[in-house]
Order: sequence, then C-alpha cells, then structure tokens
Amino acid sequence: MAVEHDGEDPNDPSANALVHFGVEIAEERKRHGWSLADLAKRIPCDKSLVHKIEKAQRIPSLELAEACDREFKANGRFVRHWKWAIKYAFPAWFQRYVELEMEATSIRLFHSGLVPGLLQTEEYARTVLRAGRPRDLEGLVTLRMERQAILSRKNAPDLWIILDEEVLRREVAAGDVMRAQLERLLRIAEIPQHVVQIIPASVRNYHGSFCPYGILSFDEGADVVHVDGFPRGYLLAEPGDVSEATRAYDLLKATAHSPDKSAALINSVLKDRYS
Repeated sequence: MAVEHDGEDPNDPSANALVHFGVEIAEERKRHGWSLADLAKRIPCDKSLVHKIEKAQRIPSLELAEACDREFKANGRFVRHWKWAIKYAFPAWFQRYVELEMEATSIRLFHSGLVPGLLQTEEYARTVLRAGRPRDLEGLVTLRMERQAILSRKNAPDLWIILDEEVLRREVAAGDVMRAQLERLLRIAEIPQHVVQIIPASVRNYHGSFCPYGILSFDEGADVVHVDGFPRGYLLAEPGDVSEATRAYDLLKATAHSPDKSAALINSVLKDRYS
C-alpha cells in the first residue's frame, strides 16, 4: 500500500513509520543472529511476509508486533512502533480520522450500501476492497482489520449502527462470506453495550439516504462528524454541521426498526438466505 508523504524520502526510516518498523525488526533479527526463516518460525508466519515487512512492503499486524516484543524481549517497543506504523500507513487525509476513532468513547455510524469497515469480517472486507483493484489488497485488508482492535480493548467505544435492509440482502460476496458477515453483525447487535438498527425495505425514502457518515464522541471535547466520500472522506467539526448530522441521525433512529426487531430481521435474513 502506498503511503502518502509530503516530499519526504519514502525509504528514510526517520520520515516513514513503516520503514522504521521494518528496519527495527531487521536490526533486531540480525543482532540475534537469526535468518528470516528463523524469525518466521518463532512468530510464526511466512518467511516472505517477514521479508516484505522489513522492506516496508506489507503492513504489520498487532499480533506480529506482539510476537516481536516477545521474541526480542523488547518490553513493548514493537507494539509502540506498530501504533505509529499503522497510523501513517493510512492515506494522509484519513490519518486524523483514525486517531479520533481510537480516542472515541462512542461511535454512531450510518451506511446504506455496505456493512461499515469497523464491523466487516476479513473475507467481506477483502471482497469489497478487491473491487477497487488496489495494488496492495492484503495491506488494505490488514489495515481495516487492525482498526477493529478498538472493539476488543478494555474501554471499547459504544457503537450505534444504523443500516439499510439492503445491506443485509445485497450479496457483495459469496454465500459463506455473507453468512459469516451477518453472523458477526448479529453478535454485535446482541451485545448490550452496542445498538444495531435496520431501516426496513418498506421505507422508500429517508433523510440522508445517499450519504454514509459517522459521529464520534469523546470523554472531553466536542463531537466530530466523518462523511464518507469519493475519492476521499472528510471531517466536520463546526457546531452547526455536527448539530445537523446529529439531528439527521436522530431521524434515522426514529425511522429504523427497534434494536430487538432489527436483530430478529438480521437473524431472519441469515436463515432464509444463508443457512
């Protein structure tokens, strides 16, 4: 995955967090007298993956960073490097959103066409991202999966997800992939901390129907809105914009099925179409 820079040398470890991560692994590996195969066996992973990460040609996972800390006895150094590497692997325009998403205590999302990236399974994400014919599909999938780490941390944000029923029925991937994706969505819907609502297909028109967006809230500071767009999304922080987005979200909540009825609908589609 190409990383955006502002005239910096992409091979300079001091300017590129991914390069820095790879250089640190290579130096530690050599200091221990290990070959690529030796380290790959210890992690464990493919030798070719270690080589590509050392050359900043692949995005490292959190599990790999944790394994490096364990094998090199690095006291969390590689996990700390990983946090910077992940952040700067995203396009420059998306980096601030990733920071805010990691800090958010509440995330409200609306999507009318796809399951949001924060809830996508790996195979669903791979299918969706493949449609854009990216140069580094696996890097993009890794980044999308690593963003989801915020959902498993101790202080995970509260989620409120509103989806059009079309999202459940639109077969963007093979049946087994769709089944796994709907099962994951249902599991999220059944967690008391989170809310999933589905706008029924019988509702033909509703406010904001063509514009996926999210509202991030924090312990301190004002809410921020992220609007999905092509070729890039954008953030809104002006109070008037945030207020308008919040009101639109309230209207969507009023239009959608209740959480219990939404979970029942997800389960029904799952059994009818993918059992």
